[in-house]
Amino acid sequence: MARIAIVTGGTRGIGEAISVALRSQGFTVAANYGGNAEKAKAFTEVTGIPSYCWDVGDHQACIDGCAQVEAEVGPIDVVVNNAGITRDAVLHRMTYDDWNEVMRINLGGCFNMVKATFAGMRERGWGRVVNVGSVNGQSGQYGQVNYAAAKSGIHGFTKALAQEGAKFGVTVNAVAPGYIDTDMVSAVPQPVLDKIIAKIPIGRLGQAEEIARGVAFLCSEQAGFVTGSTLSINGGQHMY
Repeated sequence: MARIAIVTGGTRGIGEAISVALRSQGFTVAANYGGNAEKAKAFTEVTGIPSYCWDVGDHQACIDGCAQVEAEVGPIDVVVNNAGITRDAVLHRMTYDDWNEVMRINLGGCFNMVKATFAGMRERGWGRVVNVGSVNGQSGQYGQVNYAAAKSGIHGFTKALAQEGAKFGVTVNAVAPGYIDTDMVSAVPQPVLDKIIAKIPIGRLGQAEEIARGVAFLCSEQAGFVTGSTLSINGGQHMY
């Protein structure tokens, strides 16, 4: 029987590519989305992957949403925490709501989704959690103290949870994308984007499918000896 994976923010951008990549690797996939019902409907019609709407920053919504997926699809073996938002501003102009909403969804969503699924993975003796961080969580970025803090928190969350899951056959890893050619990045003003690309040794933006391939490996049987790690896919923008 195919293992079941859920991808948050899984109907567009990097999440869409991850959902499709996991399906191509033999997983049964469910895609979560936060609010763009039109895009989610089109995604499901094209791919055949069911989509489920809830706010990953809402703890009870994650408990209920995952329970619905398990009732309709089966026990969740893989969680890919991809959902994320930006509310960019320099600190002296950033509101508390800007800070809190990014932390609530980008970092809180990881806790909420794992809390809803981790016990089942432990009991069954197999599981994969992949958290999508960011190069800006590793190196920081001007005007993104909220986003950088949340993504940096994801990397710490990954390392700590990996220690808890290891003896139960549950691996926990992160992928840290660089700048990827998605709607989120296309919203960056072109002069700023040109400066960013100039700092990427490979000389271009990444593609969502390049991130998805890394995630698919970490979700696979072949990655069973990999846990607590971060796979950086950033074109050489940040090396350490």
